[in-house]
Amino acid sequence: MKVEDLRVCVMRVGGTNCDLETQRAFQEFGCRAEILHLNDLVKRKNLMEYQMLVIPGGFSYGDYVRSGVIFARTISTRLYKEFKTFVEEGRPILGICNGFQVLVEEGLLPGFAGISTYPEATLAKNVAGFQCRWVYLKQENNGKCVFTKGIPKGKILQIPVAHGEGRFLFPKEKEQELLDKLYENDMLVLRYCGKNGDYAKGNFPTNPNGSFHDIAGICNKEGTIFGLMPHPERAVYSWQQPDWTTEKQMKTYGDGKLIFESVIHHLTKKL
Repeated sequence: MKVEDLRVCVMRVGGTNCDLETQRAFQEFGCRAEILHLNDLVKRKNLMEYQMLVIPGGFSYGDYVRSGVIFARTISTRLYKEFKTFVEEGRPILGICNGFQVLVEEGLLPGFAGISTYPEATLAKNVAGFQCRWVYLKQENNGKCVFTKGIPKGKILQIPVAHGEGRFLFPKEKEQELLDKLYENDMLVLRYCGKNGDYAKGNFPTNPNGSFHDIAGICNKEGTIFGLMPHPERAVYSWQQPDWTTEKQMKTYGDGKLIFESVIHHLTKKL
């Protein structure tokens, strides 16, 4: 399949606020990215017309109850059949920030045994409150995640975060067991680190939210569903980076580009 034939659905609801930037990122690299409200997808029953689904950032339904939970339950009750088929066919799904929260609440991430009935993890309130800052991330995946296949393991990325509930946690009594599963199944993708690559070890602000094991992003066992708290759509262009004025020669793109390019490459080679 040619890049220009790839159709990406950016799903929004009330409170979503990063849909335009996400659409723009995919369009920049040649895809046909469309923003559709969940109500329209339910009415048209056309989710399967798309090769990829993105749940972007924002504050869906005001983040009432818990961040992402109402959005997740709405998908389950109104779009379940199409959504389940989309997942089972291995079509890529990306959840950014609030989208990551939705995927966790929906039981898709970590998804150790497929779609779980109850969330297997949580994205709790940040230790130091709402954070909007640039962070460094280390790419930890060995090649399973289709969104980072094109990024060498160990590469340091600079991408911003903007969230109040991004502290990734497992149940305390199962922390080590579930962390071991992440490593065994190559599901760990991004960890917070310093500029030189040293892990944050939970220290603020290198780890902006207090996430367990400095976890910033994970994928499912198949590598087709990826959730991350940082916003790659806000780091697509080099001029979006905070230190761009110090560059002697301006580059065209920032590190966010690598995530979009990886999944596009995966789809064009696969289909």
